[in-house]
Amino acid sequence: MRRSTRARRSSGNARSKRVLAVVGTLAVFGGIVAVTQISSAQDQRRTTRVASASCVPSSPGATAPDSQGSTTRTWQNGRWVRNHWGDGQMSAAECQQTRAGGAGAGKPTVTCPDVKGKLPQVPGRARAEVDRNLALLESQIAEANRRLAADGRNGGDFINNAILRPLADKRTATINRIATAIGRGGQRPQGLEKLAPCALADNAQNGGQNGGQTGGNNGGQNGGQTGGNNNGGQTGGNNGGQNGGGQNNGGNNGLNVLAKDCTDSRLQAHDGFQNGNRCVSTAFGEVGAAANNPSLLITQFPNQVQRNQPFTLRVSTRNLVRDRFLAAGQGGYYLESSLLNDQGLVRGHFHTACRMLGSTRQPPNPQDVPAFFVATEDGRGGSQPDDVLIQIPGLPESGLAQCSVWAGDGSHRIPMMERANQTPAIDVVRIQVN
Repeated sequence: MRRSTRARRSSGNARSKRVLAVVGTLAVFGGIVAVTQISSAQDQRRTTRVASASCVPSSPGATAPDSQGSTTRTWQNGRWVRNHWGDGQMSAAECQQTRAGGAGAGKPTVTCPDVKGKLPQVPGRARAEVDRNLALLESQIAEANRRLAADGRNGGDFINNAILRPLADKRTATINRIATAIGRGGQRPQGLEKLAPCALADNAQNGGQNGGQTGGNNGGQNGGQTGGNNNGGQTGGNNGGQNGGGQNNGGNNGLNVLAKDCTDSRLQAHDGFQNGNRCVSTAFGEVGAAANNPSLLITQFPNQVQRNQPFTLRVSTRNLVRDRFLAAGQGGYYLESSLLNDQGLVRGHFHTACRMLGSTRQPPNPQDVPAFFVATEDGRGGSQPDDVLIQIPGLPESGLAQCSVWAGDGSHRIPMMERANQTPAIDVVRIQVN
């Protein structure tokens, strides 16, 4: 019996020692893993600091009036109009905040007009119902944000059709219930339905779509563009396959074509940022039928204004779906091929610029920075004429101003047309500044 007891004790001690040895090994291994994770975090922090150091001051004319951010929104005709100042060039502070994980780098989120702040005095007997519906508005936004986090990568059309429009419908019904409840005990508030539509928050656009866009295009195309698409896949494909495939005299239609890509160019490959002396290999993309090609017109403008006097241009566009904008200041310039929607219409936005003319006998210097510039994207536009108001905060110099509007595809090129004798989507007016 004593031998058996001693044997059990010996066996138990051996097991305990083995367990302690395993625990000690795991502790050491866990310590190694922890050290590795800390080291990786330090590497990531170093990478972030280096990336932040690459933020440079925005070019002249790139910032919004009144020291606003690089992207601002105005409410026009029942929808948000998004204005990208300086083609989306961030200030150094905005850039560093975005790269450091600040407001601009968050997940896509929805922003909606404030309803509570627009309500009149709520009668006592309606307070409970109004509060319930105000809480419901918040839960609807939260649900939309959850949907964005899960499916927001499916693109702008999906976000508009599957998230923003259904949210607007729900908000319309809820706001109507609020107005009805208030109307039972007093005067029914008018105009609240204008508060139903919502949009992506500015930080979502710049940090989500564009950061996801230029991030996806930067890492997948931009970083891979110069090494992959530009010089490797596309160019090689064009030269070796389609264009050099033997049809139409090597794909040149019998013409003496000097170049069709950047294979023999001596210039550095374009990388999506606004630098000259580069060669762009991004494919032109999709061109629509002549009847579907974009056009636009400045339909209302002042003949003269005072210096620093705010004024408005009314711009009407046709066949331009204003839902695509890759911020040029973030590497989206000449990066994406031109795209058509399901109706064969160009997806993009349009630009507005005003510059002062020093002479009416000689063309102005092309490199001069305009006195005003903005790119406008609002998710609207189609085959029928559609108006947008461009609010100009004033021009600082006296003289003759030339104000121009022109269409751009998602990567800022003037949209292609089916025929060579079509007029591009551009219009110009002259305004005297006194």
